Amino acid sequence: MNENQVKGVAKDIAGKVQETVGQAIDSKDQQAKGLAKQVEGKTEKTLGDAKEVVRDAAGKI
Repeated sequence: MNENQVKGVAKDIAGKVQETVGQAIDSKDQQAKGLAKQVEGKTEKTLGDAKEVVRDAAGKI
C-alpha cells in the first residue's frame, strides 16, 4: 500500500461519517460535503492503485 491508497481510504471513511452525521442532523450541506469527500477519497485511492500497478509492472521488466 502506498500513501495515496491510505489517504484515499481515510478520506472515504471520513466522508461516510460526515454524510451520516449530516443525515442525523438533517443537514443537506453536511451530507453533500461528505459525499464530495468520499469521491475525493475514492479518486485518490484509485490513483494509488494505478501507481502500484505501474510500480509492479516496472519491477517485472
